[in-house]
Amino acid sequence: MITQNAAQPEYLYTYAHGLEEDSLCGLEQRALFGEESDNLIRSRKSIDPSRSPFIKGRLSILYTGDTVQAISKQVEQIELHNQTFKVLYLKINDLSNDQKIEFAERREIEREIGWNITGEADMHNPDILFGIVPFQGRWYFGAYQESESVWLHHVKKPQEYSTALSTRLARAVVNIAVPDPLGVRVIDPCCGIGTVLVEALSMNIPIIGSDRNPLVVKGARENIVHFDYQGQAEVKDIADEEGHYDVAIVDMPYNIYSRATAEEQYTIIKHARRIADKMVILTIEDMDEMILKAGFTIVDRGVANKGVKALFSRRVLVCE
Repeated sequence: MITQNAAQPEYLYTYAHGLEEDSLCGLEQRALFGEESDNLIRSRKSIDPSRSPFIKGRLSILYTGDTVQAISKQVEQIELHNQTFKVLYLKINDLSNDQKIEFAERREIEREIGWNITGEADMHNPDILFGIVPFQGRWYFGAYQESESVWLHHVKKPQEYSTALSTRLARAVVNIAVPDPLGVRVIDPCCGIGTVLVEALSMNIPIIGSDRNPLVVKGARENIVHFDYQGQAEVKDIADEEGHYDVAIVDMPYNIYSRATAEEQYTIIKHARRIADKMVILTIEDMDEMILKAGFTIVDRGVANKGVKALFSRRVLVCE
């Protein structure tokens, strides 16, 4: 049985993303952790690593030390009895290129640590995966939970169109909008075919979707049912929305199916201000003036680029 210090659990989150995703990943990190980093974040916040498209895994810290040998000595306390284990050196760390540890040495570190754990090693299908990683001049060891790329399962939908958000972007936007889902009421009032709805529901975040276009609402409902989620999408203009929500996620309509004029764009933002305390908006245009005019303050922002050359970009703005 492996347990952390129940009073002060700590975690190391490992990150990986493409260069074109720097801005979006940083925005999500700031929302989830209040800080950003290239590859590792240490935090007391417990977040399922599968929530983020950028998190590779979460190390639940059990031991720290100045050297591998110090860790090796501490793991002698672990007794797994009937459970099997594997030790993995985490290649995502903060070592500079001239400090990188090569393959043979990584395997030697794994063997040294594993040798001192009382239990049966299983390299293929262990009951417990342990990780060891250097970070900020110290070594960290603990149980390692790898992220599952849940959003990849949602790529192929019964209903889709080319200008819809990617599932990866939609998942990051949900995290930016709802870093802590407990007790939060969320609405997507321009839900389209439901890409944001599906990602939110897959994270057990209760969300209501609506759109004034009955054809896309029909598609959203089909997509939700296809993935066996329980969610609501209705035909409704945001101007007719009477409920109040903690946050609204608005992917501003811009394509041929849901074209919005400047006046309609402002109307959407104005009603988002009326029904929600916070808004995360995605737009291909500069809407700062509209957002401020509607009574929001822009508290953070980022850019979601499509492709390394950023041939197509969406602005992501957090407004309160």
